[in-house]
Amino acid sequence: MFIDNNEFQIMVKKWFQIFDHLNIGAFITEEKKVKTLNRSAALIMGVKAPEVRDKTCQKLCCSIPCHGRCPFQGGLFQGTECPNVEIINGHGTKHMVTRFVVPLHSRSRKIKGCFTVLQDHSALTELIQRVEHQERTLKIIFDSIDTGIFTVNKGGHVTFFNKAAENISGYSRRQVLGKSCTKVFGTTNEICDHLLSRTVREGQSIVNQKGVIHSLEGENIPIQASYIPLKNEKDIVVGGLATLRDLTLAHQLNRVIKKQYSFHDMIGKDPAMQKIFEKASVVAATDATVLIEGNTGTGKDLMAKVIHSASRRTDQPFVKVNCAAIPKDLLESEMFGYVKGAFTGAIKDKPGRFQEAAGGTIFLDEIGDIPLELQAKLLRVLEDKEFYQLGSRHTLKVDVRIISATNRGLETLVAGKQFREDLYYRLNVLRIVLPNLTERKPDLPLLIRHLLRKLCVIKGYECPGISEPAMAIMLNYDYPGNVRELENILEHALIICQEGIIKPRHLPVHVQSRLQGRNHAAGNSAVTSKHDIEAQQIAETLKTYHGNRKKSAQALNMNRTTLWRKMKQYNIS
Repeated sequence: MFIDNNEFQIMVKKWFQIFDHLNIGAFITEEKKVKTLNRSAALIMGVKAPEVRDKTCQKLCCSIPCHGRCPFQGGLFQGTECPNVEIINGHGTKHMVTRFVVPLHSRSRKIKGCFTVLQDHSALTELIQRVEHQERTLKIIFDSIDTGIFTVNKGGHVTFFNKAAENISGYSRRQVLGKSCTKVFGTTNEICDHLLSRTVREGQSIVNQKGVIHSLEGENIPIQASYIPLKNEKDIVVGGLATLRDLTLAHQLNRVIKKQYSFHDMIGKDPAMQKIFEKASVVAATDATVLIEGNTGTGKDLMAKVIHSASRRTDQPFVKVNCAAIPKDLLESEMFGYVKGAFTGAIKDKPGRFQEAAGGTIFLDEIGDIPLELQAKLLRVLEDKEFYQLGSRHTLKVDVRIISATNRGLETLVAGKQFREDLYYRLNVLRIVLPNLTERKPDLPLLIRHLLRKLCVIKGYECPGISEPAMAIMLNYDYPGNVRELENILEHALIICQEGIIKPRHLPVHVQSRLQGRNHAAGNSAVTSKHDIEAQQIAETLKTYHGNRKKSAQALNMNRTTLWRKMKQYNIS
C-alpha cells in the first residue's frame, strides 16, 4: 500500500469507522510517528487522539520499550498476524492484544510506515481468569466438605473428583479424571449403574440411596449416595453428579448398639481368605455347628459374630463364653445355670448362658479348655438340645446354635485323652481355619488402613497418614499376636502421633527394635539399637505430653516408676 495515495486515505477513514463498531483498534504510523488512530485504539492505549498524533510510537505504546527490535515490526514484511503482546496503557490498565501489521510503501517502494490493527482480548482474558478463579474457589469449597462429589460427562467419563471422594474411594484425582466410571469402579458397581443408566441416560434423580463402594484397595465402604443429572441451558442432560456420604461411622455406632456384623467387616484380598469368606457365607445360611480354629488374634471372635449376623438368627441373642477365663468349678453353673439351694449361696434360681442364648447363637471360645467332666453335658446339648441345670432334675429344652473356637489342636487333645472324641466330631461339623497374619502379607496394607480408620472412628480422631518408612516396618514385622497385635500397634501409634502422619518413632519400641535387629549382626549392636529407639520414643512421648510423666507412662504402657528409672538410665531430663 502507498501512504500518499488519496484513495487509500479515504478507504482508511471508512475502515476506521467500521473498526470502531467492531471494537477493533487501528492506527497508522509514518517514520515511527502516529498519523491516524481510531477511537478503539485510543481506548486500548489509554490516550486521546490529539495528544499522540504526530508523536512517536513510544508515546502511544508507552509500555513497550523501543530499544532493540520493535515488537510491531514482527509481521511488517509479511503482512501477517503477530504474536500476542501485553500492553499497559496510560491509565495503568493491562490489555492483551493480537496485532496484524501491514507495511506502507512510498512511490519508490520504500517502507515508510505501517498500518496496525489491534484485537483486544482483555475482556475474554478477564472472563477466562474469572471463570478459572471461580473454578478454583469452587474446588476449594468442594474440597473442604466431607461429602464426596464427582461428576461424569455424557459418555460416563469422570470430569470432577473432590478431596472427600478421594478419601472415601482411595483413588486420587489423577487416577480417575478422564477415565470411564466403569473402568474405575467396575462394571458391576451400583454407583456407575445408577449414575450412568438412570441419571445420565434417563435424566432421573436418585436421592439417599444406600450402598457400598469398592475402594482402590478392595475395602467395602458403606455409603449413602445421591445422583443428579447435569443439564445445559436447553435442559438437555450433558452429564451426572454423584454425592457420596461415608457411613462407616454410622455403621460402627450401629454395631456397637446392635452388636451386629457383616462380611464387610472381614477384610482380605488374599485368595485363601476369599475362599474362607465364601465358605463362611455358605455356613452362615445353615444351623450347623461350626468349629473355628486359629492362633490367638486371628479373628475367631469376629468370624463367629459375622456368621451369626448373616444367619436367620441375626435378631436373636449372641452369647459368648470364654471357657478358659472362667474357673473350672464355676464353668458348669455359668454355662447351664442353677436352681435355688443347689449349693451354699444359691439363694435363688439363676439361668445359664445357654438359656440366655435361646433362639440365637452361643459362642464357646477356647473350647479346648473345657473340663472332661463337663464335656459329656455339652455333648447332650448338641445331640438332644436339652440339659439339666445344676441342682435340678428337670430337663430344659433349648434351641441354640453352637459355634466353638480354639487355638489348640483338638485332634491332639483327643489323642491325649484330654478331649472327648465324640464331642469333637459333634463340634467339627463345619470347620473354618483362620491363617496367621504372616500368611496374609498381601492383605497387610489393606488391614492396616482399615484398622486405622476403624480406630479413628471409635476414638473420634482425625485419621493420620502413614509414612513409607513406618509402613515398611509394619509390613516386615512378624505379628506373633496376629490382627489383635496389629490393632494394638496402631492404637499406640495414634496416641503418640501428633503430627498428622505416623512415622517410625510413633510405633512401639519392640516393633522398631525387631526390624532393627534384622539389620544388625546380632548381639550388642541390636541391643544398643533397641535402647536407642526406646530412649528416642520416651523423649518424643514426654515432648508430646509437655513433660507430664503420668500421661507419658500411660501412652508408653508402663508405670511411672519404670518411666522414671528409664529416664535416669537414658539421661532424659
